[in-house]
Amino acid sequence: MNWLRRMMTGRYGSDQLGLALVGLYMVLYLLSRFFHSSLLSLLATTAILWGFYRMFSRQLERRRMENVRFLEAVGPIVRRYNVNKCRRQDREHCYFKCPNCGQQLRVPKGKGKLSITCRNCGVSFEKKT
Repeated sequence: MNWLRRMMTGRYGSDQLGLALVGLYMVLYLLSRFFHSSLLSLLATTAILWGFYRMFSRQLERRRMENVRFLEAVGPIVRRYNVNKCRRQDREHCYFKCPNCGQQLRVPKGKGKLSITCRNCGVSFEKKT
């Protein structure tokens, strides 16, 4: 294992973009095998080679900036997924949007008709929970 540690010294290694490239490779590879497509196979190979290039690169700052741009692009999608997942698992609350500012509001379920006041803008509205 020391040879691997010595070889990776000064190299970038793996990050979120690298893991996404590996996932993209696996999806494209499986699709290429299923549809017998050489184009998908080429795209899969390109994705994994790009991931290896990034992993073994010594241009640390460039790779960090690539990862930051990737996280900025994917961040809203991941946050929306996490919010929706949390809502699906939350059996004790209802979620409403403020009609004025769009703020998400959480209220307890099963309380009948409630007057909900937005913390952000102060608008009051009634909803059944």
